[in-house]
Amino acid sequence: MAAASASAAFLLLPVSPPAGPIHPRLLPSSPCRSRPRCHVRLAASRSEGDATGDGGVVGVGGGGVFLSPRALSQREELAAFRYAHTFPHGRLTVRALTPPGADDAEAEADALVRLLASSFAENVRWAPAQRYEQLLAFVIRRYLYERRGLAPHAAVLVGYYRPSTAATGDGEEEVGEGEEEEDDDGEMACTAEVSLDAMGAPGAPPTPTPPLEFPYICNMTVKTSLRRRGIGKQLLKACEDLITKMDAKRRIYLHCRIIDQVPFNMYRKAGYNIVQTDSILVWLSLQKRKHLMSKELLQTSGSSKNYLKGKKAFKTADGQAW
Repeated sequence: MAAASASAAFLLLPVSPPAGPIHPRLLPSSPCRSRPRCHVRLAASRSEGDATGDGGVVGVGGGGVFLSPRALSQREELAAFRYAHTFPHGRLTVRALTPPGADDAEAEADALVRLLASSFAENVRWAPAQRYEQLLAFVIRRYLYERRGLAPHAAVLVGYYRPSTAATGDGEEEVGEGEEEEDDDGEMACTAEVSLDAMGAPGAPPTPTPPLEFPYICNMTVKTSLRRRGIGKQLLKACEDLITKMDAKRRIYLHCRIIDQVPFNMYRKAGYNIVQTDSILVWLSLQKRKHLMSKELLQTSGSSKNYLKGKKAFKTADGQAW
C-alpha cells in the first residue's frame, strides 16, 4: 500500500512553546512552561537504577519517574519488541527507539530527528527549506527527549529497511533469536509514535480530541525515497502489534488530514472508521481539517508471529520516514 508524508496527525511538541505555532502541524505541549502537563510521579531525590520496595526509579530530565513492577516489566517488553516483514523488494524491521545511554542511542536519535524534520519541512512554501528544517530539528530533538522518558506509557518506533538482492516473495516473516541481523538492518525508513494510555498521551492533541486513556498513533512518516512500497501499511501493523503486546486497550485512535487521500484510503482498508471531523473553523488556527479515526483490535490469544522477544534489545541504527 502506498505510504504518504502526512498520514497521522503530527504532534511534535516543543518543551518551551513559542508565541504561535511554528508549523501548521506543530502544537505546543502545554499552555504554560512553569506547569507542564505531566502524569508521572517524580522522585527527584533518587538516581537511575534505585529501587523503592517493589518498584524502580528511572532518571528523566534531571528527576526520576517511579515505575511499578508491572511498568518495569513493560519497559523490558518494549525494549525487546520486534516486527518484521519481507517484501519482494526488501525487508522491514520495526522496533522501539534505542533508550538513552545505550549503544548508538544518540546516533539513532540524530537520524530520527533528520527524518522527521525533512518530512515536516517538505510541505512548507513560505520559508527557506534548509533553515526551516534546522529549526524543526531543534524542536523535534527536545520533544523526543521528553517522549523517550514516558516509556512504557508511550513508545517511539523506528523502522529499518534493507533492500533485497533478489526477489524473495512477499509475505510476513517470523524472526527467531538466532536470526537477528541487527548489524545489517539497513537504513532508517520510517517512524511512528504510540501513546498507550493517559500517562503517555500528548499534552495538547489536535482536534478532534481523542480519549486520552486509549492508544493513540501519531507522527507517522516514511522516508521520501522509500514511499509507495507498502512500508506505511506495515508500520501501521507494527503499531497495532505493539499495542496488543503491551496489553493496552484495544480501541486505537489516530488523525488523518482531509487532504491526505492516500493514507486515508490505507486507514480505511485497515479497518479504521471516521469518528469525528474538524469544523471548518479550524482554519482560523492555521490548521488543516482532520478526521479522527478509530479501530477496535480483535482479541487474540498467543503472540503474533511478527513479534520477537530477543535477548538483545538494542544495538545499532541509521534513519528514515513515512
